[in-house]
Amino acid sequence: MRKFKMKRPRAVILALAAAGLILGIAAMSLTIRQVKVSGNKRYASQELVDMIFRTKADWNTLYCYGKDKLTEHQQIPFVEDYQLVFRGPFEVEIIVHEKSVVGYVTYMSSCMYFDKDGIIVESANREVEGIPRIAGLEFGQIVLHKPLPVADEAIFGQILILTQVLSTHDLKVNRIQYDKKGDATLYMDDLEVILGDKSNIDGKILRLSNMMPELEGLKGTLYLDTYDPANNQMAYTFKKKS
Repeated sequence: MRKFKMKRPRAVILALAAAGLILGIAAMSLTIRQVKVSGNKRYASQELVDMIFRTKADWNTLYCYGKDKLTEHQQIPFVEDYQLVFRGPFEVEIIVHEKSVVGYVTYMSSCMYFDKDGIIVESANREVEGIPRIAGLEFGQIVLHKPLPVADEAIFGQILILTQVLSTHDLKVNRIQYDKKGDATLYMDDLEVILGDKSNIDGKILRLSNMMPELEGLKGTLYLDTYDPANNQMAYTFKKKS
């Protein structure tokens, strides 16, 4: 009886060790096989997957779960944050929350991107497709995460409205130029579009959108500053360049 009692704890320990080994092997075999990405516009889905799952260990389900819960997410340009939602042991969804960016200005050889409130949210050494460069604004020293220091902060409201209307009509603009009066001009490859002041901006952009099939491949200046919603005949003037 005495010998049996002394051997029993050893048997229990061996059984627990074996169970732990089996559980460890099972845990190591849990590998993420499918990743879905949602909420992304600035990056392709595969780009985000490559940035978040950078090592072989990141693909292990338990390691990835623990890392997500216990450590800070890595910083990704133009991304406010992201969530990892585990749909099972082999599937995860990346839900991306992108920063709201309406335009950028150039400053000391960098592109300084700002949101609808004029806050500088990102600094990059490259242009991002789909975000227009805003030119003609006079500003002081730029500090990341601080407002773009301009004399008239109301300009940001005008920029937001204009960029939203352009996005609604899926119009790609390289540059938006403002003059000292606040009048805007769009530059779209070989087209220059004079919008003038902020009045009737929806109608002006709608007219531009409707004309794009006719303007494709042309060089010249489209004058929409004379747009009059009550007089369709005087809606625009186009001067073609050779």
